[in-house]
Amino acid sequence: MCECSCGGKTKPDTLIPMIGVITDIRTETPDVKTFRVVGRDGKKLFEHKPGQCAMVSVPGVGEAMFSITSSPTNTEFQEFSIKRCGSLTDYLLYMTAGEEITVRGPYGNSFPVETALKGQNLLFIAGGIGLAPLRSVINYVLDKRENYGSVDILYGSRSMDDLVQLKEIQEVWAKTPGVDVYLTIDREQEGWDGHVGFVPSYLKELEFATDKTVLVCGPPIMIKFVLAALTEMGFDKTQVYTTLELRMKCGVGKCGRCNIGSKYVCKDGPVFRCDEIDELPPEY
Repeated sequence: MCECSCGGKTKPDTLIPMIGVITDIRTETPDVKTFRVVGRDGKKLFEHKPGQCAMVSVPGVGEAMFSITSSPTNTEFQEFSIKRCGSLTDYLLYMTAGEEITVRGPYGNSFPVETALKGQNLLFIAGGIGLAPLRSVINYVLDKRENYGSVDILYGSRSMDDLVQLKEIQEVWAKTPGVDVYLTIDREQEGWDGHVGFVPSYLKELEFATDKTVLVCGPPIMIKFVLAALTEMGFDKTQVYTTLELRMKCGVGKCGRCNIGSKYVCKDGPVFRCDEIDELPPEY
């Protein structure tokens, strides 16, 4: 911990890993699990803002940047939804409750929940594991419901087996007053009686009014076609936010692997308004 001028409190040095204890693991899909983590003292590791990330490490195996998917309004623990995509995630998905990892952070900026988003009608659009960073914002908004307008959540995946956080979506979000949830899967599947189709095409079918601020996260190809659909529907790019966290590496702007032109995603992002992305070189 390092001393700072924050009213006598201390805050973590983001360069120093903290030991985290896995207290719960939920299997979300065949290749995604959500890990609940606390410190050895049983308390939350550090404070964060919606949209920020943390570096999760298993000593001797590797480290990688992940979204903090739990809301800052949760005072007891932090959660990370992790998808199998390499040696570290393979190892993590075989870990059990009670085992320890290291976590450092938080890194990056955040969604402007207390400024630009406050008082606004919100439209969340996610695909696959892209729900993870938006879940933090959604639960923040629901916990402070009086500060925001209507909430629409459009979420899709390849199949119903690939929908992350489905229980929370159906039992909490969909039952919250002023919140409408729209789910879709790419192809017809036995046992699924909901919408079938890709997220961008479903977005156009729903014909949302343009009086909303939009938050988008998912595979780059989905984001590309969602942004095109939003433009076609009459949304301005200043109304749309997304996150480029997939480019984040060291988290502190030293390795240079996340730069897009003069911007470093780990320091200037990962959250960008879409008109800001238009000002960057076409590397993304």
